[in-house]
Amino acid sequence: MTTITGAPVVVGIDSSAGALAAVRVAAREARLRHRGLRIVHAFTWPPTRWNAPPRWAAVAPDACRAQTRFVLAQAARTARRVAPGVDLTGVIAEGQPAPVLLAESEHAMLVVVGSRAGGGLPGMLIGSVAGLDLADARSPVLVVRGRPNPDGPVIVGVNGSRTSTAAVDFAAEEATLRNTDLVAVHAWSDDDTTELTGPVRDTSELEERVLAEASAGLTARFPDLRVRPQVRRGSARHLLRDWSQTAQLIVVGTRRPGGFAERLPGSVSHYLLRRAACPTVVVGAAKPE
Repeated sequence: MTTITGAPVVVGIDSSAGALAAVRVAAREARLRHRGLRIVHAFTWPPTRWNAPPRWAAVAPDACRAQTRFVLAQAARTARRVAPGVDLTGVIAEGQPAPVLLAESEHAMLVVVGSRAGGGLPGMLIGSVAGLDLADARSPVLVVRGRPNPDGPVIVGVNGSRTSTAAVDFAAEEATLRNTDLVAVHAWSDDDTTELTGPVRDTSELEERVLAEASAGLTARFPDLRVRPQVRRGSARHLLRDWSQTAQLIVVGTRRPGGFAERLPGSVSHYLLRRAACPTVVVGAAKPE
């Protein structure tokens, strides 16, 4: 994760209603963390699968840019309504959305995107996570989906790995900022090999040790934080999905490039981005500076 002092919250938008939902979430995050908000709208010209008649070629680029400016202004108005005092920057970036967001993550403390994108011209969709490899992002990525319970806890998946530790740290800060409990979930199973599941053990005592080690030091850094450990035998994917029904936020780690599990359809982060009932944050391990 980036350690740049004062790094902003970045939100990727398109012309969909889902993108405005992402803007609202990002504005709240920026306000909670006393950070600036950077709204990024990416597009390419000509758009992907451009099949318009040749006579459009002369006027369409200007119309496209005008629409982009309109969408950006609408997003800025939405952000100001949610967080009036937040320092706001709007950016129009030419390029494919996924590479643009990955470049933005180099200088962001958090990137926020919508889980779906609709409307707008093809090639301009940046609110979607499609094509965005979350394991490559330098900052945590918050995917806005579902209906969060405003009174629910923050949930974090734990397995004792480096990325899991980074996820626990991020989740603890989120829970503290939101003045809610942190539920740390460690699942173990004889047959579930997803990345949040620990290796097979003889007793649950060793599984509890994994969770205790991951949570060590949180009380000193977050003295007002209430941590509720949960060690369960079963599928990490299903347990976290069930917790998402009553949570404000789910936080999980993901592996960096070379981590094969993240690219499997059965990975926990991949599963939650499709099935979670609340917003989900995917956290990778920090890269060396």
